[in-house]
Amino acid sequence: MLKIGVIGLGNIAQKAYLPVMAGMQDQVEWILCTRNNEKLQYLQQRYGFKKVVHSVTELLELAPTAVFIHTPTETHAQLIEQFLQAGSHVYVDKPVSDDLAVVKHLYALAAAKKLLLTAGFNRRFAPMNQRLQQIGPANVLLVQKNRIAADQPVKFAVFDLMTHVVDTTLFLAGIETDAALTCHYQVSTLQGNLDHCSLTLELPNMTAHALMNMHAGANSETAELQNIQGSYRVVDLNSFSKRSPEGEQITTFPDWTPNLQRRGFEPLIKAFVAAVADPAHTNPVSPASSILTHELCQKLVAASTS
Repeated sequence: MLKIGVIGLGNIAQKAYLPVMAGMQDQVEWILCTRNNEKLQYLQQRYGFKKVVHSVTELLELAPTAVFIHTPTETHAQLIEQFLQAGSHVYVDKPVSDDLAVVKHLYALAAAKKLLLTAGFNRRFAPMNQRLQQIGPANVLLVQKNRIAADQPVKFAVFDLMTHVVDTTLFLAGIETDAALTCHYQVSTLQGNLDHCSLTLELPNMTAHALMNMHAGANSETAELQNIQGSYRVVDLNSFSKRSPEGEQITTFPDWTPNLQRRGFEPLIKAFVAAVADPAHTNPVSPASSILTHELCQKLVAASTS
């Protein structure tokens, strides 16, 4: 049985990961890691996890096959390097780091060690987005994320939220490298925080727009692919629509579909575990595309001060 550690048991881990992991205990011996003993006891009782440790040192001593890292971004680099050097595959919440040089170093280390380093871009695995990606070539692509009234510094907002928008855009456009890309960056600030930003990618036969508005009056997430056959749109990862001269068709999930499946967390977690178990499986999130997402986000941040 696979032995996989889980470091960082805060909000994102408890909402998006542990419920899925709990249902995979016939395949994986999960090892929860946190210094908070009260939290460990609570999670053991709630989900039935059997193995817990109180420090990274203890976890490293158990030589896990892989590890999920759900700690704050500033701790990612050190933890990723520790576990890669120890021979463990690594899954980490996005971003891998907010420093592109560090991101490239860590992916190079993973490649040298013949290990997986997988970034948690769950939108790639959301069923509605996957359906949109399979439509075929677009001439125009638009991906947007809106917040009601969020006040966050530019760098934090871009790497915490805009990374998903950029990565989803690259995924839907089928872009892995920047070889043929012409990029335009726009950033607007409000009292030192991000107000809105956009990234436009121009290719010979397509223009892709990634946008985020931190003061939009409503929370929303949309992705739209346009081509000669029609306009195809995903809203909040929950509905898929096609508009054409024949009218509009809308598809939604059956009521019983779990939210973590709709949002892509369950498929991504299972894809990573499958890749850990069988080397024939490729990295669920390709290193090249992940590096490009981080690179474009870093250039977007740089545009805010230029």
